Parts: sequence; C-alpha cells; structure tokens
Amino acid sequence: MVIDNFARLDLVSTMGTSWRAVSDQVMGGISTASVTRNIIDGIPCLHLTGEVCLENNGGFIQATLNLTSVGNKFDASGYTGVCFSVRGNNEKYSVHLRTLDCVRSWQSYRAHFTAGTNWETINFPFETFTPHRLEASLNTTRLRRIGIVAIGHAFHADLAVSELEFYL
Repeated sequence: MVIDNFARLDLVSTMGTSWRAVSDQVMGGISTASVTRNIIDGIPCLHLTGEVCLENNGGFIQATLNLTSVGNKFDASGYTGVCFSVRGNNEKYSVHLRTLDCVRSWQSYRAHFTAGTNWETINFPFETFTPHRLEASLNTTRLRRIGIVAIGHAFHADLAVSELEFYL
C-alpha cells in the first residue's frame, strides 16, 4: 500500500495528509529543518535538509506525516513493514512510528539506517522497530504517524525519500 509516491507538488501524501517539518525548536533546541518535494535523478521525492544541533538539549529534525486525520488510527496489521527508497549523504537516519500508545512527544518505535549517495530501497519489518521510552510493544493496529528523522549527533542532514509504502 502506497503511503506516498511524492507525485504531488504540495507535500500532500497519497493518503491525503500533509508532510511537515519538525525540529527540536519545539522544545528549545536550535536545529533547523526544511522539507520540500524535489526531483533527484529523475525521481520524485521528499527532501529533508537542515542542521542538527545539540545545543539547548536539542538534537533532531524530522519530516512527519499523520497516517489518518488527527486522533484516528491506521491499521497496518495486514502488512509486514514499511519500505522506501533513500538517497543521502552517508549519515545515519531513523524512521519513527508513533501509535496511540505514544502519549508523550519523545515516545516512538524506531528503526535506523544509513543513507548512501546512491538510491537504495530499504525494508523495515515491523518486528525490527524498537520502543523508545515506552514499555508497550508496537501494535500495528494503532498507528498514527510516521517520521523520517535525523537525530542524535550534530551534522548536516540531506536525505531524499521516495516510494514510501507498507509492504506485504
């Protein structure tokens, strides 16, 4: 099931919800984030760029997408995981899933990857997502949001994501 193929120019996903940039500035950090729709090597993509800074207890930027209208859940239990194609700057990034069980802003289920300078498709089976600062196991019947995240150390983020989907 396609989450987004980035065909639209306005950052509205195939699911009808909008991508947005979020940074640690929401909690006093100074990291800067930009999310744009771009074409790289002829491939339509989401392009996350910015500076991840650790000052003021910061350290992240992200592109985030609600999977349904606010407050509702998305049932992905019929799928094996999430996959997408990426191209970046040889840095480590993360994909974060949030469910109705994530009641605090810092809680999520996380998987990590390194984005090389050539396009590569990566599969993330749901069982590889680890809970971050919560006890509940990932319940794929209760998904709310997906985030593509640059986090944890100071660096220049430059990440392109294409063909984001749930796979069987």
